[in-house]
Amino acid sequence: MKFASVRVVTDQFDFDALVDFYARLTGVRPTRLAPGFGEIRLEGCTLAISSREIIERVNGGAVVPNANRSLMLEFEVDNVDDLLERATSLAQVVQQPTTMPWGNRSMLLRDPDGAIVNIFSRPNS
Repeated sequence: MKFASVRVVTDQFDFDALVDFYARLTGVRPTRLAPGFGEIRLEGCTLAISSREIIERVNGGAVVPNANRSLMLEFEVDNVDDLLERATSLAQVVQQPTTMPWGNRSMLLRDPDGAIVNIFSRPNS
C-alpha cells in the first residue's frame, strides 16, 4: 500500500481561495483536474482539494467541509524562519516559529477554511 494524498473539502465559494493559498504557500502550481477539484503535487504526497459540490455529486456528501478540528496538515521545509514573511502575508500565524521539545522548529498557520497548517523543519536539516 502506498499513501497517496490527503484531501481537503471546502465550500464551493472557498475552493479557489483554498487552492490559491496552498499553491502560494508551497510554490507549486496546482493541477486542476475537474471543476471543483485540484491537486498540489508535492514530493512524497499530494494535497487534493475538492469543493463541497463535487463531493456531494460523486461521494454522496460523505465529507462535510469545515467540520474537522482534529486534523493538522504538515509541510516539512529546510528552514521555517525563512518562510515567516511569506506565511504572514498569506495567513493568520497561530504560532510563531518555535523549537519543539523534540527539536523540530515549527510554525502554525490557519488556512482560509480555518484548518491548522504546521510548517516545520527538523534539527540539522
